[in-house]
Amino acid sequence: MNTESNGPDGSFTSRLQAARIKQGLEAPPKPKGQGPGGAGGSAWGVGLRLGVEMVSALVVAIAIGYGLDRYFGTKPILLLVFLPLGIAAGVLNVWRMVLREG
Repeated sequence: MNTESNGPDGSFTSRLQAARIKQGLEAPPKPKGQGPGGAGGSAWGVGLRLGVEMVSALVVAIAIGYGLDRYFGTKPILLLVFLPLGIAAGVLNVWRMVLREG
């Protein structure tokens, strides 16, 4: 039995904290110097990323709808189907990011 308080795995308190984080009982500590962006980003960076997420999901959905319309010859139908799907995907991406940041 190991009687050292600072065994090969570190101190008891650090191992206890790691176990609590792993079980979801405690939030992991944020490294110092990080802003609200989670990865050291500022509020401007987070806002820009949210906008890019929304626009990129919309552009991809429009491109897929337009491409399928050209392929099948059904001009506005599939574009109109994929437009709300792109909006929903963008909103879902933004919602996930907001929950993760909060």
